Amino acid sequence: MPVYAGFDLGGSQLKYGLINSQGKILFHNSVSTPLLIEELIRILKKCWLDLKKLSKSKITACGFGLPGIFSLKEQKIVNSPNYPQLNGFSLQPVLSQFIDVPYWINNDANLAALAEFKLGAGQGSQSMVLLTIGTGIGTGIILEGTLWQGKCGFGGELGHAPVNPFGEKCQCGSYGCLETEVSAPKIAKNYNALKNTNYKITAEEVYKRAKKGDKAALKAYAEAGRFLGVGLAIAINFLNPEKIVLGGGVMKGGEFLLPSALAEARQRSFEAAFDCCHIEKAALGNKAGFVGAALWAKEQEK
Repeated sequence: MPVYAGFDLGGSQLKYGLINSQGKILFHNSVSTPLLIEELIRILKKCWLDLKKLSKSKITACGFGLPGIFSLKEQKIVNSPNYPQLNGFSLQPVLSQFIDVPYWINNDANLAALAEFKLGAGQGSQSMVLLTIGTGIGTGIILEGTLWQGKCGFGGELGHAPVNPFGEKCQCGSYGCLETEVSAPKIAKNYNALKNTNYKITAEEVYKRAKKGDKAALKAYAEAGRFLGVGLAIAINFLNPEKIVLGGGVMKGGEFLLPSALAEARQRSFEAAFDCCHIEKAALGNKAGFVGAALWAKEQEK
């Protein structure tokens, strides 16, 4: 039976694994994302060799999901706000030195969306938007059953849609992007601003405090949720999708984020468009990226 490998490079972890032709996970693992590109290449090679040893069948093809906008023409990331080491770096010549099967590269959120559409919360729909909310915000769009990449491959960057004209500068160079208002670092900043402190606190800790009823923590999530609602309304009014699926580490605190997000989205959307869009949590968790990368390789192989 054919086996497909997938790699998903995130801001904190590189996740990788194997699936079969039905999308069943055969193996998965993760390692910390290195800061230096040379170290990343070394780790990718080691992980690939490990997968080859672990697989009971020959690996048929391999996919790589990378953060940032991916040029279909140049086959490289031209801008990666949250992993700038990739900016303009041509991975293909390096990967070709040790990946000895056909392989394909794409944006990480695009591939996570493909996985959720095929195997997760998007099953049964024809149009779906995935938002992955973590250190940044990734977006993948499925239209009429097909992954939408745009003319040059840069489509689906809802995380960099301006939602706050008075917001702070984003890593992409713009101001007030959805990413700057809803991501994990912003929730921590919201908390510190509300408490008038400057602690080195994480969104995970804010979540724990929210669970205990901390008013500032609850408000920090609600404020981020309000801007998430603006982003949801943009997607709903612009695309009229059947489903919007929300994933990423920040959705662990979805119970605190979603009430204000849904209220804001309802207020800012056409009522009919909002009512025909199902908004739900992602189903595949942090496995969606590498599974989607492997599925992408499987589809391109045809």
